[in-house]
Amino acid sequence: MSPPPPASMPLTQRIMHLAQTLQFGWFVGHLTLLFCALRYGLSYFTLNFYTRWALFSYRTAFIAAAATYGIVVFKAYRARARAGSRQQGGALALAGDENVQYLAMALVWLFSRQIPLALLPFMIYSVFHVATYTRTNLIPTIQPPQQSTAATSSPGGKPAPKSSPLADNIGKFVKEYYDASMTLVAGLEILLWFRVMSSAILFTKGSWILLVIYTVFFRARYSQSSFVQGAIGQFRARVDAMMANQSTPPVVRQAWETVKGLSRQAVDATDMNRYAGGGGTGGPGSKKAQ
Repeated sequence: MSPPPPASMPLTQRIMHLAQTLQFGWFVGHLTLLFCALRYGLSYFTLNFYTRWALFSYRTAFIAAAATYGIVVFKAYRARARAGSRQQGGALALAGDENVQYLAMALVWLFSRQIPLALLPFMIYSVFHVATYTRTNLIPTIQPPQQSTAATSSPGGKPAPKSSPLADNIGKFVKEYYDASMTLVAGLEILLWFRVMSSAILFTKGSWILLVIYTVFFRARYSQSSFVQGAIGQFRARVDAMMANQSTPPVVRQAWETVKGLSRQAVDATDMNRYAGGGGTGGPGSKKAQ
């Protein structure tokens, strides 16, 4: 993220300077997504999810999601262009970008039938993005860090800036709950696949196309995300434990082994590293969607 405006500027100018950045638009997009998701959640729990306001909130949330990920993709492209990079990447490199994947899925959900579960992963990401931007940009802009006393000066002899208690608490929240939340996102994305699959089994209009698109997205998430890999491993271990029970019919046990075998073959056949020269794309343990 770009640094906050200089503390020497007046408050109004600092705020205007911050609001003129693309990063601020990214922040507003995530904030809009949160507000719309919460508004839609209220309609959902009161069983009014097909009202005009509920539909508006649902669609606007995904418009905001597409805008935020679109900003990140644009900034990455512009940065490479300014650096004079000749290798912008081909189709495989573009498809391997997590932000491109989430941008594409936001547009898919925007024009698909309502699936409330699809909002939750985006919402969780937005919570951490809003929190991080508030800590690193918004709070320092409104309340610039003040210099500490000499007793708490830095090793170089200069007084160290005194951080805001609110910013410190936000930082602790992000550090403490980030991994658990990403594991939750992975679980929600697995659950969402089964939700889409159930619609396909019932032959809901457009559900098979949606299943194919989401399966491609989820396969990319599996190859990149250690959290998704861990969630799949836990799911497989739990089902294996259930199948090991003596009361499980042999037919069911054999069916599960067949499913596992077919899944392994599908994963191996769709490993993009085999077609891209073996170069990894990096996992979200090291890079997260913006």
